[in-house]
Amino acid sequence: MTDAPEPRFLVLVNDEDQYSLWPEGKDVPQGWRACTEAQSREDALAHVDATWTDMRPRSLRGT
Repeated sequence: MTDAPEPRFLVLVNDEDQYSLWPEGKDVPQGWRACTEAQSREDALAHVDATWTDMRPRSLRGT
């Protein structure tokens, strides 16, 4: 049995202020940018929960 390290994730955001978790080490897709350092999945989700309070894309919010 091996003790594989816990996967780590970046939190990505796009120009519409939509968020996504992305595995560390994978290329960030075009149109997205990292807004956090790599962290545990739990911490990444907590960041998204605290930050993404309006699920509507920016273009629909009129901001």
